[in-house]
Amino acid sequence: MKSASLEISFTPADNQRLANLCGSLDENLKQVENVLDVEISRRGEHFSLSGRSDQTKLAAKVLRDFYNQSKQHLSLEQIQLGLVEALNSGKPTTVGDGDINISLVNSPVPASLMTRRSNLHGRTPRQIQYLQQIQDHDITFAIGPAGTGKTYLAVASAVDALERGLVSRLILVRPAVEAGERLGFLPGDLTQKVDPYLRPLYDALYDLMGFDKTSKQFERNTIEIAPLAFMRGRTLNQSFIILDEAQNTTPEQMKMFLTRIGMGSKAVITGDITQIDLPKHQKSGLVDVQDVLTNIRGIAFTRFKSDDVVRHPLVQRIINAYEQHDRRTAEP
Repeated sequence: MKSASLEISFTPADNQRLANLCGSLDENLKQVENVLDVEISRRGEHFSLSGRSDQTKLAAKVLRDFYNQSKQHLSLEQIQLGLVEALNSGKPTTVGDGDINISLVNSPVPASLMTRRSNLHGRTPRQIQYLQQIQDHDITFAIGPAGTGKTYLAVASAVDALERGLVSRLILVRPAVEAGERLGFLPGDLTQKVDPYLRPLYDALYDLMGFDKTSKQFERNTIEIAPLAFMRGRTLNQSFIILDEAQNTTPEQMKMFLTRIGMGSKAVITGDITQIDLPKHQKSGLVDVQDVLTNIRGIAFTRFKSDDVVRHPLVQRIINAYEQHDRRTAEP
């Protein structure tokens, strides 16, 4: 792709909006440069962009979009999320990975999930697909790299279902592989023992419901933590159940968990099969289940990729670099 230069101007000049657009010490412009691989120089309200032709055009569009929002302060998070959306804006509205193909037109997903984050929505086509699948299916699997929103969107959907009265409780499950499922040597009661393993779920709940409301729901047992090792024998009715870090389950544990699902319940199982902490000889239940439950009606799979990452833009590059390294080292 040939390199190109592009000039854009924001007139009449509004110094406050320009300051909001550029950020402190031009931090926002640096984010655009790094993520879109362009160079941006500025003189007053005039901006000069250089780089690959397609990237400079995208950067110009991004700057115009951000300028339209710049009557208010633009946080670094807003800039990074906006860049993620811009990178995915040219993708088709139908998402498919061979196993499933869902039109995103007329999606049954609520216009906004009932959480404290009123602007919460899918940022990429696969995230939109994921939210739709959770609505449509009783069991949904989300498989992909870190930072793609697997856990956060599952918790958001769970909070939404609780707020709408679709379920009566939330149950958060995670295998404590780092402690070998032997939690007895850790200090404190059961909740304190497994807290470190469920911290990402707690963080999402606090963000989506607020600390006080979340604490009250725990006191009422409306939200429950359930270590995977202690799930056997239970039947979970009218519940929204999230199994996080499912790549660290064994096939036997995965079967045990899936057969706990009771009447009126939904389950979301999330994991990253590139970060399995099980012993090398032990097969992951999340890998195994993809073969076992293929084409079972009522069960959906969303397979996230690096371009779905909505964390710091460098995370996507790190994941891509590791994937390329793994391919190189796997070659004979």
